[in-house]
Amino acid sequence: MTSNTLPEALRLALSQQFQNRFSCGESTRLQHGRDESVHDPMLPYGVVFAESLDEIAATVRLCAEHGVPIIPYGVGSSVEGHVLAPSGGISLDLSGMNRIISIHAEDGDATVQAGVTRKQLNDALKGTGLFFPIDPGADATLGGMAATRASGTNAVRYGTMKDNVLATTTVLADGRIMKTGGRARKSSAGYDLTRLLVGSEGTLGIMAELTVKLYPIPEAISAAVCTFPDIDSAVQTVIQTIQLGVPVARIELLDTLSLSAINKFSKTTLAEAPTLFFEFHGSPASATEQAETVQAIADEFGGTNFEWATRPEDRSRLWQARHDAYFACLQLKPGCRCFPTDVCVPISRLAECIAATNEDIAQVSIPIALFGHVGDGNFHLVVLVDPDNEKEMAEAAWISQRVVSRAIEMEGTSTGEHGIGLGKRKYLVQEHGEAAVDVMRAIKSALDPNNLLNPGKVLPPPTN
Repeated sequence: MTSNTLPEALRLALSQQFQNRFSCGESTRLQHGRDESVHDPMLPYGVVFAESLDEIAATVRLCAEHGVPIIPYGVGSSVEGHVLAPSGGISLDLSGMNRIISIHAEDGDATVQAGVTRKQLNDALKGTGLFFPIDPGADATLGGMAATRASGTNAVRYGTMKDNVLATTTVLADGRIMKTGGRARKSSAGYDLTRLLVGSEGTLGIMAELTVKLYPIPEAISAAVCTFPDIDSAVQTVIQTIQLGVPVARIELLDTLSLSAINKFSKTTLAEAPTLFFEFHGSPASATEQAETVQAIADEFGGTNFEWATRPEDRSRLWQARHDAYFACLQLKPGCRCFPTDVCVPISRLAECIAATNEDIAQVSIPIALFGHVGDGNFHLVVLVDPDNEKEMAEAAWISQRVVSRAIEMEGTSTGEHGIGLGKRKYLVQEHGEAAVDVMRAIKSALDPNNLLNPGKVLPPPTN
């Protein structure tokens, strides 16, 4: 695909509007036409680097006038093809929208532009006694996190982006600017448009500004690591912990292959066995009580080497190792790509789901690591493939289909946090039913009648 597929009138208008912040260069288009997914690159016609709400609206109006698609882009860390351009169009890079507009410490909220990253916001909050807890691992933009309804390691205590976005300023498909929600913690006024936009993956509007909840930094934070004789013992410990109502902040499961990869990549010396990482928040007494309760539960299921990490540097090292898991696993097979999948099931079905998944893993030849945010029933598979190897790609597709179908049958979901993008559209009807997907299509048609906002994502093509 070349830049001459862009209508000349639109190219001239964008060049005049943005000058050196509009590019049709091959390298820029390639950067914005790929992500961390296994999908082949799909390049946009050009890239606009927006730096204000008005610039987003102006770009959308110009693209709407010429019938050209717009694909919002944050930092490109998605894994389901969200930022790819299967229909060409303009990639709208929002990384320059990185201003923190306001922090209301007394109310526990902040308003930011969509390109602000979670680390940037937390750096700005130093000294306020507050933090933003949603942590998907990558230093993603808050706009991208809201668009994909991200969650991560802290979701078991603090919820997901769905629970933590109070308001948005969003540009609609015709360039109009719409405000949704507000700073009040609850409202009964009208339809909840904020929740409609969170998780819509840029297909209904482009979120330019967000107001998010903040939380007090806990008085005491402690972390712990515990190894188990097998995956099932670890998962049973998680289930018992949640069912007893222990208010843990994080529970992460890593299998033996994941730990082996992390040790090599992060130069750690963690035991290479099924392992749980925990984090406890609260007063010094409550954090200690939580840890002691969990240690007793772990003992019942054969957990050993329960080690505490209370110093900030030790905790940071532990969680950085966990966040490195994805890239560490990629090094197990140099030159490979990841065919990722993630599912989430009711906590009572988690052990059954993981056990059946491990039986499937044993039937294929490709390396597959399993880890996840099991405190809320969510786990990931990192399936390592050579995209040019038909057998490996077929095995990866089989594994993905098996784990997704199993999760849906267990009244779970095809994706706990990665989103639908291009990769999981085919499961949407299986999960929600034809009637619900028809309603989704009707909403898309009402808000974006010309299908210009991130077309081809989320919704499967109609069957008739």
